[in-house]
Amino acid sequence: MLFTSFEFVAFLACVLVLYYLIPVRFQWILLLVANVFFYTHSGLYGLLFMGVTIVTSYAAARIMSAVQYHMDDMVKAHKEVWSKQERKAYKQQIKRKKRMIFIGCLLVNLGILAVLKYTNFAIANVNGIAALFTGRHSIARVNLVLPLGISFYTFQTMGYVIDVYRGKAEAEKNIFKMALFTSFFPQLIQGPISRFGELSQTLYAPHRFDFRTVWFGLERVLWGYFKKLVIADRIVVVVNAIVGQPDIYSGFYVFCGMLFYAAELYADFTGGIDITIGIAQMFGIQLAENFERPYFSKNIAEYWRRWHISLGNWLKDYLFYPLLRTKFFMTLPKKLKDKLGKKRAKQVTTFSAMFILWFAIGYWHGGTWNYIIGSGLLHWFYIVSGELMEPLFVKWRAFFHVNVESKGFILFQRVRTFVLVMLGLVFFRNAQVMDAVRMIGRGFMGLGTELFAPGVLSGLSMDWIECTIVLVSLLFTSWISVKSQKEDMREKLAALPLAVRWAVLYALIFYVILLGKYGPGYSASEFIYQNFKV
Repeated sequence: MLFTSFEFVAFLACVLVLYYLIPVRFQWILLLVANVFFYTHSGLYGLLFMGVTIVTSYAAARIMSAVQYHMDDMVKAHKEVWSKQERKAYKQQIKRKKRMIFIGCLLVNLGILAVLKYTNFAIANVNGIAALFTGRHSIARVNLVLPLGISFYTFQTMGYVIDVYRGKAEAEKNIFKMALFTSFFPQLIQGPISRFGELSQTLYAPHRFDFRTVWFGLERVLWGYFKKLVIADRIVVVVNAIVGQPDIYSGFYVFCGMLFYAAELYADFTGGIDITIGIAQMFGIQLAENFERPYFSKNIAEYWRRWHISLGNWLKDYLFYPLLRTKFFMTLPKKLKDKLGKKRAKQVTTFSAMFILWFAIGYWHGGTWNYIIGSGLLHWFYIVSGELMEPLFVKWRAFFHVNVESKGFILFQRVRTFVLVMLGLVFFRNAQVMDAVRMIGRGFMGLGTELFAPGVLSGLSMDWIECTIVLVSLLFTSWISVKSQKEDMREKLAALPLAVRWAVLYALIFYVILLGKYGPGYSASEFIYQNFKV
């Protein structure tokens, strides 16, 4: 059930009306029922795997919590009897039990994700290696159906289990509330990856109807539809034509294809998040922001602090920092210190852990090398090379008397970062790594100015009228994005006179209705991000 379908709009309207009509103590139950209905719409197959995740995560958290409480009680009761060594031995025994439960839960749930999503990736690599030595493939690919949102809800629930294991979150006593946390329907397609301690504060709380809250949420949903239907779904055809055929187009064609894809990706991703957060707000539920004007970033590290924020934070908190605290990475600088020096040894250690982090980011998006390179290892290379060359950059800036605070230099940094991101997107968009390499190479073959010849754009399903709509819409979106840095545009709109406020809203509504790519005979393309979350 896509967000852009009339079926979903009708479903959402019914749930919203019922949500504010029933007694507030039953609201979370209604949301759970809505989640089950939404998820079973994609098939009962996926519900089975989600059920396993819910039950195992709930049971593991409850058992770990019970074991911890039992240990605290025992230590307290025997405080005067046990020696220091006895207390320490008992605590270590309990910690081992908790660790076994914790690891077992991770293995089950991450194992399900790995088998369903990454089996064919493993088979492809084994076949590739076998082909080098035998000249033939030895293992056939398997046809596995991926449940909707499995990457998302697995990471979200595993984050909850890890927090309980660390003692940073209390185990939820109601399994049905745990099920609601796992399956909250607006998040299943787009995210963000929520933390239990944050989402539970508003997810389970009673919410009485508040016109301003519902209206602000509706405005954000409308803004998401504007990005998705007017911009992303309008230029996807051109992207498919240019980026999807690397051996046909060259020169300026390639540059335009990369630019179009960057615009489509941004409008699709952020549009979906706007719809998700807006829907949640209509129910009085607060979700974390997932994008913060990423294309305005001055470097790659900043870009990833702004792009898919919840995924980056999840992997840093649950993968990167724990890696650095392992015995191997704690002792590595000492082993390398004599050979490389203290500074270099520390850098090698950090960069090695970062390599695993960025591999995981690319791997999460999909089990193919184009994702691992395009959204992972290439960005690792950008960051590492930037760190290593920073002393040289400092000397260059000093030699040429560059004012790093000037608007011109900041603009240069943003353009440079955007170009580097676009190169990664070439790998991200092409199914095969070599197709991406060929496409980048063909970008330097000729000017490709025939793009502006009469009839060429219309042949790509993008005439000058369509180009004008896209350009105006992108400029408007960029303007709103810049203005939103200083103030909430919905608050500013609410402060306008009633007639002006309604005129603006009606203009946006009719803009989406008249220019959005949907209607009879047209099926809105699936959100791009859904392909990475399943």
